[in-house]
Amino acid sequence: MLVGPSGSGKTTLLRSIAGLYRPRAGAITCDGATWFDTRQKIDLAPQRRSIGFVFQSYGLFPHLSALENVKTTLGHVASERRDARARELLALVHLEGLEARRPAELSGGQQQRTALARALARDPAVLLLDEPFSAVDQVTRRKLQRELAQLRRQLDMPIILVTHDLNEARMLADRICILHQGDTLQMGPPEEVMARPLTPMVARLVDLPNVFEGKIVEHRPDAPLTLISWLGYTLETRYQPEFLRGASVNWVIPAENVLLHRRDRPSRGERENPVAGIITEYVPLGEHTSVTLHVRGERDHAMSMMVPSHVARRNGLGHGEHVKVSLLAEGIHLMPSAGQDRSALERGGVDGNAYKIYYDKGGSSVARSARKT
Repeated sequence: MLVGPSGSGKTTLLRSIAGLYRPRAGAITCDGATWFDTRQKIDLAPQRRSIGFVFQSYGLFPHLSALENVKTTLGHVASERRDARARELLALVHLEGLEARRPAELSGGQQQRTALARALARDPAVLLLDEPFSAVDQVTRRKLQRELAQLRRQLDMPIILVTHDLNEARMLADRICILHQGDTLQMGPPEEVMARPLTPMVARLVDLPNVFEGKIVEHRPDAPLTLISWLGYTLETRYQPEFLRGASVNWVIPAENVLLHRRDRPSRGERENPVAGIITEYVPLGEHTSVTLHVRGERDHAMSMMVPSHVARRNGLGHGEHVKVSLLAEGIHLMPSAGQDRSALERGGVDGNAYKIYYDKGGSSVARSARKT
């Protein structure tokens, strides 16, 4: 899954794979077949690449029915089998009984399903989805996400999906690739990237607001823990010996690893990295409430957390209230300071100048080595 802000190159990358955009240099291979390689002067036309592509706008033919839209890509199937195959694909995406409807007679979700059935009709080696749920409402979006999660288990092909929705990435992706201004910043399983970002930039792109600066105090391999100093506190963190003692570091903690201390009954677990602050933002969001506190009252050290709304009410939380929280050591992740970002990226295998993409049917993998465009 490709994740990144607008203009980061996500759609351009998909279009390059599909043959709709020609990079200046690089190579694209799929399951051992070379589709594009500037050194070998290979550039297969889009129709010669085994691609299924679902665009943001779906791209359905308005004058054709759902069935006819799917049949347009079944030229490789014997004519007597096309109607049955198109119906099979529409059934696969839960459109039985709607075969005769034209796009204008279908809801946004139904149009998206029709576009997906048409993309699958090519029997592609790889399926490309460019923000396929962006044009539908939130309820339909969640339903389509669940359907795609179920469908992908039935498909023997890699799926590359572009999204801005991080919850969507967590739900659907085996691996995510964080892009920014044409560069690949980090790749890996969603839970790894979102909990262990390589740099503060990646942390912010995956919406981790709690990014701070500290200094390594010591490493305790027997514990195993690493201690850092921050704002007068000495914090225990997950053991991360790759950082030198005395070195300046950035550190991040996901909001779910910031735990509120109960006012009525303190617990032993609250001894883990206790921190005090003043609530400066209190926003109820249904079942949960977003809380921001300024640690020790300092504006430059704002920390965010999510609290179940009933817990927030029971503890009398509100703007201006003084609270204490614990920072779970296992959730604190260290990153190089700004001056060390380049070396950290190189250790992570990131080449900011290029990308080369490989796909295999066992689950797509991506490696960078082509000039960025």
